[in-house]
Amino acid sequence: MTAAAPETAPPPLLREDRDGIARLTLNRPAARNALSMALMERLTSELEALGRDDSVKVVVIGGAGPAFCAGHDLREMRADPSRAAYEATFAACSRLMLAVTRLPKPVIARVQGIATAAGCQLVATCDLAVAAADARFATPGVNIGLFCSTPMVALTRAVGRKAAMEMLLTGDLVDAGAALRFGLVNRVVAPAALDDEVGRLAAQIAAKSPYVLAIGKEAFYRQAELPLDAAYRYTSEVMTRNMLAEDAAEGIDAFLGKRQPVWRGC
Repeated sequence: MTAAAPETAPPPLLREDRDGIARLTLNRPAARNALSMALMERLTSELEALGRDDSVKVVVIGGAGPAFCAGHDLREMRADPSRAAYEATFAACSRLMLAVTRLPKPVIARVQGIATAAGCQLVATCDLAVAAADARFATPGVNIGLFCSTPMVALTRAVGRKAAMEMLLTGDLVDAGAALRFGLVNRVVAPAALDDEVGRLAAQIAAKSPYVLAIGKEAFYRQAELPLDAAYRYTSEVMTRNMLAEDAAEGIDAFLGKRQPVWRGC
């Protein structure tokens, strides 16, 4: 009798490319897609690779199963309660969030179920977010003796201070309607319409010049951290560089000629 082959664990992250859109799916549904070290490292690596992939114009991050992401994998973290292990976990998470922001392509969060702690951080970090009407968001670390300090970085840059502080201090779940009012998500749709809405938004953005999307995303985040006068100096230089690009000339000529532009990506 031959021994049965050992079962291989499913990959923690799935990728599907279609029509210039890369869909990355957190694939730990039994753990509500908690961010294990393996998942964070794989997602960061995939995002870095996507930055070099000219065939991809837009990235969508979603979660398998009933939840988007429940935050860090607490069981994994408590299995090694050392300073070095905790430092490594939060450093990996920070690298992941920076990879999303620094990716020269728009990133859309596709949110269903819960997005809590570092999962909420991931939503706040993505450039855009579309949520199902039954989605819920929270930074609940305060309830278990662990203030959500790293999720706070993205949250306070996405929503107003009062809303962010209430989420951080109470740990309460916020429904999709409140998340929309706070500015944490861009759109809320019926659960059955989530994929269609994300697809429409991604396709609309993917039709734009990839060069313009890249310089625009970088400029958006850089100017937001600058004093007002410095922000205007910086963005004036960006617009000058943009106007000298081939895609700007093509886009303006197409507009004036009442035709569709043909982007060259430069």
